[in-house]
Amino acid sequence: MANPTAAMLVIGDEILSGRTRDANMYFLAGELTKHGIDLKEVRIVSDDEAAIIAAVTSLSDSFDHVFTSGGIGPTHDDITADCISKAFDVHLDVRDDARALLQAHYDKSGQELNAARLRMARIPDGATLIDNPVSTAPGFTLRNVHVMAGVPSVFQAMVASVLPTLTGGAPLLSQTLRVERGEGDIAPILTAVAEAFDDLSIGCYPFQHNGAFGANVVVRGADGARVDAAMTQLARDLGL
Repeated sequence: MANPTAAMLVIGDEILSGRTRDANMYFLAGELTKHGIDLKEVRIVSDDEAAIIAAVTSLSDSFDHVFTSGGIGPTHDDITADCISKAFDVHLDVRDDARALLQAHYDKSGQELNAARLRMARIPDGATLIDNPVSTAPGFTLRNVHVMAGVPSVFQAMVASVLPTLTGGAPLLSQTLRVERGEGDIAPILTAVAEAFDDLSIGCYPFQHNGAFGANVVVRGADGARVDAAMTQLARDLGL
């Protein structure tokens, strides 16, 4: 059976403006690969209600899982929870269990759970909370959409909370062959091997070192024996 599929939706004007470099996609891709869930698409949208709703709806319909990052904090531009509730036409309000988590956290730190912070306890009806051991404010899962914070340390903790609850497939295995020749020289050989091993992913990633061109050829697949066979044929055909 094919592995479950996933998409990621990165939300935030700060990403699109270049002010903040996104690190969450890199982390999520690696964790999903290890869990046997294939990340198929990543979208980045601004803090715009219509854009977020459209993206969530489209991705939720197209993939087994959707992971969002960003827009669940205490400020006016944190609108992800509102958009998720509208995308699925469910009620959104402060939920007692989420409020209790925040109340305990702010009581312990000697801070007030004010109206702004209470925004982080607004959870759509029917959602399951995602644990946040870093800063307490929870994410949530509604249907097949997992809504998480944008701060990398919190996002990573939330991913660690969610992944054990998801059914994965076969983790992808990967091997790399470094070739000290340009892509144009090795392209016909790569094409032939890719056609012979069409159940595998064969990628070519060029580099330049000390003025010379080369390429890293990466073979990925769930069947270790097939990956080994493809690597053996590549090495032989490339004369390595």
